[in-house]
Order: sequence, then structure tokens, then C-alpha cells
Amino acid sequence: MQTLKGPGLFLGQFADDKPPFNSLSAIAKWCADGGFEAIQLPMWDGRFIDLAKAAESKDYADELNGIAKENGVVICDTASHIQGQLCAVHPAYDVWMDGLCPENVRGNRKARQEWAMDQLVKCAQASKNLGLTEHATFSGALAWPFWYPFPQRDESLINEAFDELARIWTPILNTFDECGVDLCFELHPTEDLYDGVTFEMFYERTGNHPRCAINYDASHFVKQGLDYIQFIDFYHERIKMFHVKDSEFNPTGKQGFLSGYQPWLKRAARDRSLGDGQTDFGQVFSKFTEYGFEGWCVYEWEDCIEHPEDAAPKGAQFIRDHIRRVTDKTFDDFAGGKGDTSGARAILGLE
Repeated sequence: MQTLKGPGLFLGQFADDKPPFNSLSAIAKWCADGGFEAIQLPMWDGRFIDLAKAAESKDYADELNGIAKENGVVICDTASHIQGQLCAVHPAYDVWMDGLCPENVRGNRKARQEWAMDQLVKCAQASKNLGLTEHATFSGALAWPFWYPFPQRDESLINEAFDELARIWTPILNTFDECGVDLCFELHPTEDLYDGVTFEMFYERTGNHPRCAINYDASHFVKQGLDYIQFIDFYHERIKMFHVKDSEFNPTGKQGFLSGYQPWLKRAARDRSLGDGQTDFGQVFSKFTEYGFEGWCVYEWEDCIEHPEDAAPKGAQFIRDHIRRVTDKTFDDFAGGKGDTSGARAILGLE
């Protein structure tokens, strides 16, 4: 066991063109003032990082680390959810996903995918230059439109989709391996990797790649009705990152986990600020402590009710309150035998 590290904050949902959310130095200070010890960088946001420069220059990466440190936090890890999403896109999502990529590759599936895969390579190299060992991303989706088995589909459809995912991601995983960085897939609805079974399907096809890992986020499991505590028991060896995010599932006679195409505020399954949802973080943090999780506890704010600037400092304290300092004592030491144990056979009545 070991004491968990945190709290950290994922900056993705806080980036803005107004201060203090428009530069690394300003947002780092804001995070430190709000009780955070670390920040997770979104590698798509040029307000915080020049990805190409960070991939090429160790000096620039050191400068970024210095800016964070001067303002009271450390850069704990990085994330590329947008770029990862674009590595594998079913044609049904082409127009939608084009809004997430540069204009020069829009309308060109091949160019968009090549851009996204190159972005992941740069993320690996930048993480190495920053001295980091974990990176979070999405898998993208080829099979998601067919998640429900009706109309009946041939098994080869899903097999081919996951075979292709492995072909896309294995060279990227190899680059991450060369850089000494774990690539942690966030298991998320609308991604082809959205639960334990789909992760296993992919992991097996990558040859159980040593850098293929998981970014654990219980909020996505609560909304699916998945046992998010047992998930840790099953996959703790592959969990290398931890997004601390809350959610709730309140089914009614009108809607269940699919939530009837409703906006977030009206969904039966929706994300909430820390402490306002249904996630049993007492058990989650205990499990991570028990298994000796080495990463950071990073708050990812998503809520349809509370303002993020109010939620963030409360989230920092929430995480701090859930981190257990690992004991160096045994609670029943006071009743322990202090005598000679050489007479064990006599004690057992065997002599």
C-alpha cells in the first residue's frame, strides 16, 4: 500500500480566453490557490502548451515544468482525448468530428486520421520531455453505431472493427513504449472501448501491449450500471490514471440509462460535481490505496448545475478528504503476544 497523490485538476474544461484561464502561469496559480497540487494538461489547447515544440524541445518542456512549479503546482500528466477520438471515426460521425480537427484536414478522412495519429506520436514525445510516465486518451469508434445487436449483425463486423483499432493503435503504443509512457484509454460511451469487456477485446488484439492501460473514471460506469468497484479488482494492474469524477443514475418510468436523447440537465444518467452524485468514493479510494496505485487523483469537473469555478476548490478538498495516509501500525498491536514463540506446538496442544 501507499498514500495516494493529489489533488490534481484536469484543465480541459477550464480553458478560456479570459484570465486566469488563458495561460499556463495564470491557471496554475489559480489551481494552487484553490488547493490543487498538480495539473493535467490537455494537449490540444495551445493556450497551455505548444505540442509540436514540446515534442521537439526538452528545454521548452523544462520551461513548462518551471512555470507550473513557480506557480505552486506540478504537471502530473497529459491527455489527448480529442486527438484520440479522431484516430478512428465511423463515417456516420464524419461531419461532427470534422469540427474537432484543423481546417486543412476537414472533409478528408485519411488526412484527418494521419493528423490525429501524428498528434499522438507527438504526445508521447512531449510526455517524455516533460518527464511524465502516463497519458490519457480516447480510442475512437468504428463499431459504436452497432453496439446494440439488432438488427442482427454478423460477428465479423465487430471483429473487423477491433482488428482495425489494433492496427491503428499498435504503432502508437510502440512509440509510447519507446518514450517510457503508458497510454491510458478512458473507457467511455461512444468510444469502442467503453467497459472491461471491450478493453479486453482490444488489449488482446494488441498482443497484451505493456503500454496499453486504463484511465479509470467511475462516472462512466455508474451511468452504465457497471460495478465500478469490482472493476478495480479486475483491472487494477492496468489502471495507471484516475479521473475523480462523480455521476448519478436516476431511472424513472420514462427513461433509463439511454436517457431519451435529453440534454444533460434532464437525463436520468448525468455527470455531477464531486459529492453531488452517487459514486461511493470511500470504496474507490480505499481500493486504490489497497492496490498501491502510483498515479495522481485528478479531478475532472463535469456538471450541468454547478459553476466550475465554485466546484473546483470544493473538489480539491473532497479529494484531500478521501486520501488516506497509509498506516504504519497494526490496530491490534496492543493485544499481540510478546513472549517466546518457540513453544508453538505446545500452544496447539501437540506436545
